[in-house]
Amino acid sequence: MTTVVQTRVDETLKNEASEIFESLGLDLPTAIRMFLAKSVMVGGIPFTVTLGGGMSPQERGLTALAQMRASSAANGNDALTDEDIEAEIAAVREARR
Repeated sequence: MTTVVQTRVDETLKNEASEIFESLGLDLPTAIRMFLAKSVMVGGIPFTVTLGGGMSPQERGLTALAQMRASSAANGNDALTDEDIEAEIAAVREARR
């Protein structure tokens, strides 16, 4: 059995989200069903929700990783692997102790 879920959203938001989902091969209803299914799987909202616009630890880590990759590329070291980067992080953490 299925049911209809309706919600009102800003038209611009709907259109922008639809474009993103379409580029991923999804339509808006499928993306919404995926969100609901993932919410059930994790027992909550399937992403970090914070107050004050701060980044989650995961977002800070991903941002740092992107910055390190950009810095490596700018310095001609763009062939670094994830393992190389993790080793660099470990070395910095060890030096702080």
